Amino acid sequence: MQKFKVLAINPGSTSTKVGLFENDTPLFKTTVEHDAAELKKFGKVWEQLDYRAETILNVLKENGFSIDGCDAFVGRGGGIEPSPGGTYLVSDLLLQHVTRGIDQHPATLGSQLAARFAAQVGVPAYIVNSPDSDELWDVARITGFADIFRSSNVHVLNQKETAIRVAKDLGLKYGEHNFIVAHLGGGVSISAHCRGRIVDSNSNLMGEGPMAPTRAGALPALQLMDICYSGCYTRDEMFFRITKNGGFVDHLGTADAREVRRRAADGDRYAALTWDAFLYQLAKQVGAMAASLKGDVKAIILTGGMAHDDSLVDALKAQVGFIAPIEVRPGEFELEALAAGAVRVLSGEEEALAYTGKRVFTDFSALKQG
Repeated sequence: MQKFKVLAINPGSTSTKVGLFENDTPLFKTTVEHDAAELKKFGKVWEQLDYRAETILNVLKENGFSIDGCDAFVGRGGGIEPSPGGTYLVSDLLLQHVTRGIDQHPATLGSQLAARFAAQVGVPAYIVNSPDSDELWDVARITGFADIFRSSNVHVLNQKETAIRVAKDLGLKYGEHNFIVAHLGGGVSISAHCRGRIVDSNSNLMGEGPMAPTRAGALPALQLMDICYSGCYTRDEMFFRITKNGGFVDHLGTADAREVRRRAADGDRYAALTWDAFLYQLAKQVGAMAASLKGDVKAIILTGGMAHDDSLVDALKAQVGFIAPIEVRPGEFELEALAAGAVRVLSGEEEALAYTGKRVFTDFSALKQG
């Protein structure tokens, strides 16, 4: 197989992850932590572009590397219209959409940095399985309110890369079989992968599915409504309670799953109950995804930081192992996933997708009128 050199870039709120790969072999990987005071000098995220570009070039140089000789650059996506997953060529239209937001996430810098370096070297720039990827079946979008629709908010980059790796390990092609993938981290997303598409999942952001270390997960709607109208919380306070201070934090005052397990082992009965409830909710979500795939599941894949916990893995095997074999791939492979997506295109295994700027879903107005 021909060898391709790819620089992968994943900007975060306070850091930038950088990886230089030759096909799937990492030549250099690092996480650059940014000084908070330095970042505060920039009013908007897009104003950090020059600073982050210079930082990347400097860290490469310090370690004996440069962008010269790269066959492609790939950045973390974000800021585009909801689109099918895959590897997209960074185009002028994509960059226009990425930079139009007023309050951007630093991940949107990924495509901009990749495009800047690619222009300097004269090679393509890509994004891979953007956070904006949305491949849900229409039937999975409907809720009990006609004006509320479900959308895809999952750890799509790590989920798809992990599923691709597991399929390869099993001698299968990811796009020809069904898998359930559970990303177990600070947030939890458990998804049904149907022949290469994430067709259903709990929303990692919208308050669905299992609770997580920092997120509330699904809540009884009427009780939640009463709390919202109690006058005790502002909208922002409720947002943070649901998305940042829910789950383990709300119950036990910690987001550390290891601390929860330690307290349970030391005789804290409420910590033990909270942990057991978490495992129970994970299993229920896996079961729901199995139902969506009509039981046709090649493997249940556990990934994310909490997949390192053997007791968690054993508990899930005991409760949902009857559905399909369980494959464990702890941690995350985001830089590897970015590079792998670019290499699949460069090698001809996949075709790069063209970003259209058209949302895959808006609403069902046409069906209602027809």
